[in-house]
Amino acid sequence: MRKWHKIALAIHRVLGTVLSLLFAAWFLSGLVMIYHTFPKVSEADRLARQESLVADSLPAWEEIQKRLPEGEQVKSVRLTRDWGQTLFHIRTDQGEHTLTADGSVRQPVDSVRLQRIAERWNPSPIVRVDTLRKLEQWIPFASYRRHFPIYKYYYDDEAGHQLYLSSKTGEALQYTSRDSRFWALLGAVPHWVYFTALRQDVDRWKAVVIVLSAAGSLLCVAGIYLGIRDVRLARRRQRLTPYKRFWYKWHHILGTVFGLFVLTFCFSGMMSLVDVEDLGIRSRLDFSPIQRLENMRPTEYALDYREVIKNNSGKIRQMTWEHFGPIPFYHLRTDKGQVRIDARYHDPSRALNLTPVDLRPILAAVHGDTATIRLTQLTAYDHYYLARSGHLSLPVWLATVDDANHSRYYINPSTGRCRYFGRTERWQHWLYPALHSLRLQPLIAHPWAWNLVMWGLMLGGTLVSFTGLRLAINYLRRKFKR
Repeated sequence: MRKWHKIALAIHRVLGTVLSLLFAAWFLSGLVMIYHTFPKVSEADRLARQESLVADSLPAWEEIQKRLPEGEQVKSVRLTRDWGQTLFHIRTDQGEHTLTADGSVRQPVDSVRLQRIAERWNPSPIVRVDTLRKLEQWIPFASYRRHFPIYKYYYDDEAGHQLYLSSKTGEALQYTSRDSRFWALLGAVPHWVYFTALRQDVDRWKAVVIVLSAAGSLLCVAGIYLGIRDVRLARRRQRLTPYKRFWYKWHHILGTVFGLFVLTFCFSGMMSLVDVEDLGIRSRLDFSPIQRLENMRPTEYALDYREVIKNNSGKIRQMTWEHFGPIPFYHLRTDKGQVRIDARYHDPSRALNLTPVDLRPILAAVHGDTATIRLTQLTAYDHYYLARSGHLSLPVWLATVDDANHSRYYINPSTGRCRYFGRTERWQHWLYPALHSLRLQPLIAHPWAWNLVMWGLMLGGTLVSFTGLRLAINYLRRKFKR
């Protein structure tokens, strides 16, 4: 036992000295992230600056298909209108294509057009424009490189807005304010280790975060072992802790109380980047139910998309072709919200409403006709279908399948959105969001309880980290004095 004690003490001391500051930063930034995250262009902002679709002179979908390279299979279709041109954004199994509805050449993205786009995003005076050929703090992702050069616009407004536009497409890549940048520097950047030099290489970034989290987990395990051992030692002397010095005493007390949470936070943070299959937890099915469902594409959209646009003239900002299995529908994004129109019928106002009669044969085709499928209506969040923000709408159909994976489908009847939970998805849920963000049904159902528990645990973790940081500083001082 003495040998294990020495090993645990060495691990806790060395790793604690190295990681205590990082732990303190993680906990403090985590508190910020309850209310503020990394800035991004929201879907609402993007749609608000798009033109409405018009029904004039639109071609039949079959005509658009003929303009695609022969043999390519369409995966997704999105319809928008930009500077007077109606555009089909089509993704196939071979790549992406943007086609104008009338067959004309797409307007070039030049300096004049970029200026107009920038003015559309913000009418305030533009005081400066930078040409970026390198990634920076607010655009740290490698995927942005294909947009180089990126133009950064500075606005003379009270909020200190900055806009990043792609020189290739004119797309708004990022839109920040002074406040969003400030809170991200205190929250998302340190919490997610979003430092540009590191984040632009996603594999290296993942490796660094995983190594730091794994080392932190080992630090916590060693600390919990030492804490329990010291509690037993203190009991023999009828004391709360064997330590008399202030920082040692409080690090031991706080670590004993909050150590398990600090461990689960650190480990679950690592699991946000680790697939549970890498830990040997695998699906018990020899196929992917979601992939099989996705591959069940509709043979046709009986409802002509032009009829939908005519029926909603001047209201639609964006239209996409979507499906649930073989059931086709159109997804409309308007100023007043989102609507899904059932494309199986010739009624352009018929909203999508999936029923058990629709769903049962589709799920039977996924799992086989002999599978036992139960469909019930879920009117409240359960352990897997839940969101603190409330963005997951209710009611939904809960389909449970009596298979080796204990498959669960949460299917929204009015949106066609489906969330699947099998063996690996359930493990992933418990090892990451349930532990890391307290995405637990009893707490989500009572927001005040979630805030109370989260703040209490985060502050406890912060105090453990700061007492550990003080001990690390004292340890380094002693080392350097020798």
